[in-house]
Amino acid sequence: MIGATINEHPDRLEGPSPATQVALDMAKRSVFLLPLVILFGAALDGTEGALSVAYALAIVVINFVLAAFVIGRAAQISFALVFGAALGGFAFRLGLIFLAILAVAGQEWVRIVPMGITLIVTHLGLLVWELRYVSASMAYPGLKPKEHRQGVREPVRS
Repeated sequence: MIGATINEHPDRLEGPSPATQVALDMAKRSVFLLPLVILFGAALDGTEGALSVAYALAIVVINFVLAAFVIGRAAQISFALVFGAALGGFAFRLGLIFLAILAVAGQEWVRIVPMGITLIVTHLGLLVWELRYVSASMAYPGLKPKEHRQGVREPVRS
């Protein structure tokens, strides 16, 4: 094919990681939800509930960014390493979440119920919400181009 470039290393990712792009987009989208979720925590359990929810939100965002970093780095080393990094990274991050909760469990400001609800709902909610913006195309790995996100269709090329 004329004008095509040949990938020097077809067994690894060259360039920016789509996983990092998606995780940072998810973190950016979660910013406007922070006050709403913190108000929810305050409504459930006052100042302690708000602090517990804020702590849980920090755990969720750090978890997503750390996951993207690990997968992105693994893809730059070898695509074969991505599966191991995803599976091992998941177990490792679950351990970190457990340790983060265990570290504050006995504190006066911690309310386990709002923290637990926030951890579960925001993990799942942000993943489902981000599905609208993720491309399932090899042409656009990572996020959909902005024109696709707004419902504008690209003309079919033959």
